[in-house]
Amino acid sequence: AFSNLFVQTEILRNRQAILCTRRPRSKDEPTYWTFHLMAVHGTDNLDVTCETDRLKFVGRGHTLSNPAAMNWSPSGPEDLSGTEGSVLDPIVSIRSSVKLSPGESVTMDIVSGIAQTRAKALDLVEKYHDNRLADRVFNLAWMHSQVMLRQINATQDDVQLYGRLAGSVIYANASLRADPRIIMKNCRGQSGLWGYAISGDLPIVLLQIGDHTNIELVRQLQQAHAYWRLKGLAVDLVIWNEDNAIYRQALHDQIVGLIATSMENRAADRPGGIFVRPGDQISSEDRILFQTVARVIIKDDMGTLEEQLSRRKTKDISVPRLRPVKDSSATNRDEGIFSYPDLMFRNGLGGFTPDGQEYFVILKPGENTPLPWVNVLANSHFGSIISESGSASTWSENAHEFRITPWNNDPVSDLSGEAFYIRDEETGQVWSPTPLPCGGRTPYICRHGFGYSVFEHVEDGIRSQLWIYVSISAPVKFMVLKMVNESGRNRTLSVTGYLEWVLGDLRPKTIMHVTTEVDAGSGALFARNPYNMDFADRVAFFDVDDPARTVTCDRDEFIGRNGEMSGPQAMTQSQLSGKVGAGLDPCGAIQVTFGLTNRQEQEIIFRMGVTGRRGADDASKTVKSFRGSAVAHNELEAVHRYWEKTLGTVQIETPDPSLNILTNGWLLYQTLSSRLWARSGYYQSGGAFGFRDQLQDVMALVYAEPALVRGHLLLCASRQFPEGDVQHWWHPPTGRGVRTRCSDDYLWLPLAVGRYIISTGDAEILNESVSFLEGRQVRADEDSYYDLPGVADEKGSLYDHCVRAVKRGLRFGIHGLPLMGSGDWNDGMNKVGDEG
Repeated sequence: AFSNLFVQTEILRNRQAILCTRRPRSKDEPTYWTFHLMAVHGTDNLDVTCETDRLKFVGRGHTLSNPAAMNWSPSGPEDLSGTEGSVLDPIVSIRSSVKLSPGESVTMDIVSGIAQTRAKALDLVEKYHDNRLADRVFNLAWMHSQVMLRQINATQDDVQLYGRLAGSVIYANASLRADPRIIMKNCRGQSGLWGYAISGDLPIVLLQIGDHTNIELVRQLQQAHAYWRLKGLAVDLVIWNEDNAIYRQALHDQIVGLIATSMENRAADRPGGIFVRPGDQISSEDRILFQTVARVIIKDDMGTLEEQLSRRKTKDISVPRLRPVKDSSATNRDEGIFSYPDLMFRNGLGGFTPDGQEYFVILKPGENTPLPWVNVLANSHFGSIISESGSASTWSENAHEFRITPWNNDPVSDLSGEAFYIRDEETGQVWSPTPLPCGGRTPYICRHGFGYSVFEHVEDGIRSQLWIYVSISAPVKFMVLKMVNESGRNRTLSVTGYLEWVLGDLRPKTIMHVTTEVDAGSGALFARNPYNMDFADRVAFFDVDDPARTVTCDRDEFIGRNGEMSGPQAMTQSQLSGKVGAGLDPCGAIQVTFGLTNRQEQEIIFRMGVTGRRGADDASKTVKSFRGSAVAHNELEAVHRYWEKTLGTVQIETPDPSLNILTNGWLLYQTLSSRLWARSGYYQSGGAFGFRDQLQDVMALVYAEPALVRGHLLLCASRQFPEGDVQHWWHPPTGRGVRTRCSDDYLWLPLAVGRYIISTGDAEILNESVSFLEGRQVRADEDSYYDLPGVADEKGSLYDHCVRAVKRGLRFGIHGLPLMGSGDWNDGMNKVGDEG
């Protein structure tokens, strides 16, 4: 979202083209112009419209599988809106409508390109409107490919094979990865590769060769490596010499000689190059690590390269399809009956309850809020963001560095890595208890409250109420689904909870390394990522009370090839397969099936959370300690008590009801749950503590949570260097962060300390002894650097820390005037005094 703010678009209507550029943030940043055009040849009967706003093209709550721009109707416009300029979510789309007589044909050239200036981009737009140019481009591309084939001495069949192999390099095809049992054994992270001069930042292809008669594999893979490099795909090719006989050196010389006489001779032992290593000098732990991280493993005793690419390692577990016994068209079509209080400040979609304690969002089928309206549920070390549609993202300890489920930051489609599905086992009808991803045919109500959100819905005579909340003290999220049968007949239903594991910052980075299992002691799903160095010992879990469950941890099975969460393949199957382990596209899905007689109520409690080292702190016992309806209800009561006490500390009564509602709860709630604890939201998920930012935040809590403020003041003091400057921001729990020249940090510490003492009378805090950080200073040629500083031996009182901060801020120039220094870019002050 932030990066998109700098993109500007321009529609060239008379040339059926769109220009895009990125506004530079500094004078040293290069400027580029991209263009996108559609040239239609063979007809003059053109109706061309354009769009550069993704919100208008895709549509709120839609995806590219059903974009709003394609949902034509007799009453709706067929033209794209023509929005351009500084759009929030930029795209390029050109629509050309042509009329064809029988037997008539037209040619459409769709061209995209880039130039360094607007003038050069316009020249290219003009140039590629000529249909002869398009033919020439294809001819030149073919000629270039022939030159490249001769350059690497490959045939067309060779590069077709290497292209297939590249697919596995990019998407980590399980059939070419290590055996799942090997991956499950790995306990080492990326740093284990560094001793072999391999960073682990690039995809790794591993060749294990022990027989000199199979040297053809070496030739093919170094040729593939050259082909990929010429195509822009950087890969580390690692070759293990597994020959343990007296001919080991001969095989080594043969491999090195083959590389030396190829065009890859300069790529040896360089990033994106070729690394030849003796297999017997690699420890067993490191062998497991290399095999775990390799996206492709080729072995010389497993056949030719073609044979290994064509082999499928395992067969999919077959699951019977659900066979409905009743016609869903004969089911109830009620609109759902809800009761809710008169709402304040109604806007057509929702409003506050009279006491200001909840915000209601009421959505009919097809209705959406203009943008996601979310609730941040958090405690001091765990939390989740939940939108009015039901999309969610959950994290532990750090909302950026250790996400349990994905943070998608897509306000248009509001995609989610968490979902629930309700299915009528007799008719096969499927819907979600939330508006997304599989909305029903009747309205939904979402209630955002302090520390919880509730979703209410009635579908086909089944009333559901989904409560979502986070424990106030433990790293556990509760999802309590209450269902009542109001259909007048007996029903058989299933509920499926689904999530996509991340266990790191970005799912594409962690997907290879997440392993899953069914815990023998509790039956819960466990997931871990030992490759994440800072959180290698954490175990994430997903659990439900009902022991009669089926599960899967294979996203490919659940969603289906090219499937979507709005209609996952698993909802067409009778049950989940039970597939868990390594080498999967990891997810967690649990399904429970139950019967409901008329007017009967059922409560199903799902939990998601994090526990410590597997086996070290009895993770099974931890999971089981949160089971049961009584525990779930007690945790919810604890949430209610905490927020009632904390937010009730300061209350106001003014003639302005809107000011009363915001001040008597919501402002302080947002400050604590989102700003201080989560340090995350829908549009930004930083996870880090900002020295200045969170000091500003805690000043609002001096009456509601003085102990919390005290602890945070001491924490911030511990992020100061002896010279008086501080980490501008840092990531918990490690403390990695940036040391900068930002001068607007320093005085916030003494200001916040002074505010705390005046409000609480706790002057003793000035005598608290706090360590300093230890690290190199910012060099003259840099504005900042990112590092993990050490803890210095030197300590000082909090008063001493404040004095050093003031002195650091009181620097003067040669004329005796105070130097301003620099600040954040969004203050417009980042370059004012950066040289002073």
